Amino acid sequence: MHCSFFYYVCTPKDKIQKKNISLHAGSGYGKIIWCVKHDNVRNMHMFEKNAERRIRMEGMMKSLIAISDAVDGWMYSNLLFWALIAAGLFFTVRTGFVQIRLFPEGIRVLTEKSHDGGISSFQALMIATASRVGTGNIAGIATAIVSGGPGAVFWMWIMAVVGAASAFIESTLAQIYKEKDGEIFKGGPAYYIERAMHARWLGVIFAILLILTFAFGFNGLQAYNIASSLEHYVGDGYETAALIAGLVLAVISAVLFFGGAQKISLVSSVLVPIMASVYILIGIIITLAHIGDLPMIFGMIFEEAFDFQAIFGGFAGSCMVWGVKRGLFSNEAGMGSAPNAAAAADVSHPVKQGLVQVISVFIDTILICSTTVFIVLCTGKYTVGGDLNGIPLVQQSVKSMFGEAGVGIITVSVALFAFTSLIGNYFYAEANIKFISENKVFMAVFRLLAVAMVFVGANSNLQLAWNLADILMGGMAMVNILAMFCLGGIAVRAMNDYIEQKKEGKNPVFKASSIGLDNTDLWK
Repeated sequence: MHCSFFYYVCTPKDKIQKKNISLHAGSGYGKIIWCVKHDNVRNMHMFEKNAERRIRMEGMMKSLIAISDAVDGWMYSNLLFWALIAAGLFFTVRTGFVQIRLFPEGIRVLTEKSHDGGISSFQALMIATASRVGTGNIAGIATAIVSGGPGAVFWMWIMAVVGAASAFIESTLAQIYKEKDGEIFKGGPAYYIERAMHARWLGVIFAILLILTFAFGFNGLQAYNIASSLEHYVGDGYETAALIAGLVLAVISAVLFFGGAQKISLVSSVLVPIMASVYILIGIIITLAHIGDLPMIFGMIFEEAFDFQAIFGGFAGSCMVWGVKRGLFSNEAGMGSAPNAAAAADVSHPVKQGLVQVISVFIDTILICSTTVFIVLCTGKYTVGGDLNGIPLVQQSVKSMFGEAGVGIITVSVALFAFTSLIGNYFYAEANIKFISENKVFMAVFRLLAVAMVFVGANSNLQLAWNLADILMGGMAMVNILAMFCLGGIAVRAMNDYIEQKKEGKNPVFKASSIGLDNTDLWK
């Protein structure tokens, strides 16, 4: 019987070529993507067509990823970039720098207890912080320094302060228009869009965008990040390790997702402080070990931050743009996600939780992101424009101080940051599922799908899905920014009411009628 072999190679120009070879041949350039042995010409043609189809599908997927990358980049670098800056600056001025003036009051509010069975301000803060603080606080900051230089850090700090005003407005609105949900509360942009703007259709659009973004896009990504953190240790056994990690994550997620908001708030209130404290402690140790270098490091940050010739010479890739992006996007202020957690808090006045969410922005950017900044700058393992970037750069920076154990520290930090983001993201999505429908079967199906996405995400690099989630989040943020500009005056009136009651020596208690509102479920 005559046996023939053929294989396909991809040429440098991505053209498909078929090579016929004898049994002992085996050279050629490119990547072998299909190999068959058959004496039936018809079946060989079938295999040939399948191979060509597979190549076409891979090419189509690469094209879709490239298109989504381009749309994502344009949206975040142009439209959303300027919209968030405008909102932050507008509300900073409109509120009279509330994020600075009333910051001490926000710290005081954290000590207040909720009523029996309710979610306290601190627990709501931890849920929001759980979602805000993710792997971007490690990888994203390292990337900003390598791409934009140390001057990016200054602009990151500035935009965190500016963006905190948007966080105050959206979270105060979420509190004003929250609704009762058993022993706790639910709310968020979808709810205040429906109640205050009388546009349920727009609220539903927002809710769908958020659910797709957080429950299915970002949660798959966080699961993938957790599984990927094991690769350094398992080597060739990564696929098996990812499968096991996916199963474990899915089981834990199922317990938390089906356990409801109170279980998620409890876990977040324990995990987030531990996670943040350990990472900050590592940063403090490294900073103290290089304390003599701090004047030089701060000098470099400020000098490069105000090198306007370099900034405007290449604005798109400048330290200002990289820093502003990190300051805006790492804490999600104004993007409509955190208000879903803020609404759950049991407080006597909406402004209290608005102030607490300002603290969440500062925890994310001023504390966690700055920890990464000093880990990278103090150890000096970075090169502006260099190849060492993201999490590997932070790992090498910590390794220079703690040895191989440093890699393990960052691995654990990445896993914890990703896991707490995962449960915080789900909390947001569940509040929006309830906005669309209170049907229990609908909720059960959603929870099962959310658990399945955790497993799938841990075992698959779904780059296209994650790019689409980024784009959907951009759309979600634009809807929320529109709502904030329409309704921000209500939050400002609530703030003035709060300040007046404080001047009278009272513990502020909100009545909707005191600021001319009659369209709230609560606060009568």
